[in-house]
This record gives sequence, C-alpha cells and structure tokens, in this order.
Amino acid sequence: MPGQVQSIARAAAILRLLASSSGRLGIGEIARSLDLPKGTAHGIVRTLQDVGFVEQDKTSGKYQLGAALLHLGTSYLDVNELRSRSINWADPLAVRSGEAVRIGTLLEGKVLVVHHVFRPDDTLQTLDVGTLLPPHATALGKVLLAYDVGAANAVLQGEPEPYTRRTLVAPRSLAKALGEIRDHGWGFEVEEMTPGEAGIAVPIRGYGGLVVGSIGLSGPVERVCTAQGSPRPTLVAYVRDAARAVSRDLGGARW
Repeated sequence: MPGQVQSIARAAAILRLLASSSGRLGIGEIARSLDLPKGTAHGIVRTLQDVGFVEQDKTSGKYQLGAALLHLGTSYLDVNELRSRSINWADPLAVRSGEAVRIGTLLEGKVLVVHHVFRPDDTLQTLDVGTLLPPHATALGKVLLAYDVGAANAVLQGEPEPYTRRTLVAPRSLAKALGEIRDHGWGFEVEEMTPGEAGIAVPIRGYGGLVVGSIGLSGPVERVCTAQGSPRPTLVAYVRDAARAVSRDLGGARW
C-alpha cells in the first residue's frame, strides 16, 4: 500500500490550524506552529489559496479559511481518541519516571486533563481527569500555547493569574518561554502552579505535525530537577519517547 503523502498531510494540518485560530495567521506563525520551514509553509498556503481553501487579507497579508472550504465544515481530534491512543504510553511513563503523568489538550483557553496516571507509590492522590488547568502556569499548558498562536495571544494580551511568585505573567517572559519550547521541542515549569512541584511536558502531534495535545509528568522539585534547578535529562528523554510513541499512533509520522 502507498504511504502517506506528506504535502497533503501538512496542508490538512494548516487548514486545521487556521480553523482553530481566533484570527488570521501569517506565514511565520503557521510555520512556527507546525515546526515547518517558512518556505515550505508558504508554498502549501499559496497552493491552498489557489484552489480557494485559504484566503489572504490584503491589508495584513495574513491568512484565513477560504469560502470554498467553509461549507465542508471543520473537524478536530476527539478527546476520547487522544486518551485511548495515549493510555498505552502514559502508564509505562509513570512507571519509568516514578512520577504522575497527565495528558492534556486545549479547551476554551484552558488545559483539559483527559488522562491521569497516579504516581506509582502509596501516597494519597486525587484523580485530575476532567480538570481544567491554567495554560500559562503548567508545563502541559505552556507546550500547547507554544504551538497555538491564537491561544497564546489570548493569554499574552490578558491578565494571567500569578499562582505563585514564580508564575510567568509578564508577556515578554512568557513569550520568551514559549519560544524556547519551540526551539527545544519540550517545556517545563518549576513551582509556577504549586510550591514544591515541577513538571515536564512534550507536544503530541497528529497528521501533518499538528499539535493536538501534550503529555507530561510532575512531581517534587528535588526529584524532577537537578541541583541547578533544570529538568533531569533522563526524565525529559522519557517524556519525549512517550510523546513520539503517541504521536506515531495518531499519524504524526515524523515524531
């Protein structure tokens, strides 16, 4: 059987990105969100524009879905599919790392926890499935914001709540952190949501490289971080391996 046609998968990812955005997107924003070279993103967008699936605003130069596509409707990855595809990899991640593992996706500006694996010890823990977390103060959320321009702009232009003294609320600091996540391919937070806790997260990608969720672990700072305060490389590798496995199951072949 023939394999996936990469250019079509990328075109579909661009259409889904435009459909989920609260406003028009520029080529640079599209390229960053899907981790594509700007030239590649521009070529695909121009082709979509030629067939009427994408329209360009003459004033801003940015793009939105075209009239020829709107009547077809839009679709998105069902959270049940994200959860079912993640279970086989989230449980082993908790065992390998010794920490709690969560899978999240954006829902109306918050991070919806769709799966939660308890830390494999005998301590009292509360199930977080269905909980909505603040995106700017969690590793899961910051990873999602890094690849969703519309959601990121909403947070940066709003007044994010400082949950601790370490929560990133200044637009410049948060924007810098999101840029570093795109550069490294993973994100973390240290005591930004809960004192004494740290987290590491990696994006989960679907067809065409579209980020559809994130997977991460969290635990006490002294176990998740080194003495210098940076995430332990071994734990980062564990989370990246799990994210790649889930992404492959969802059709994100590059990961």
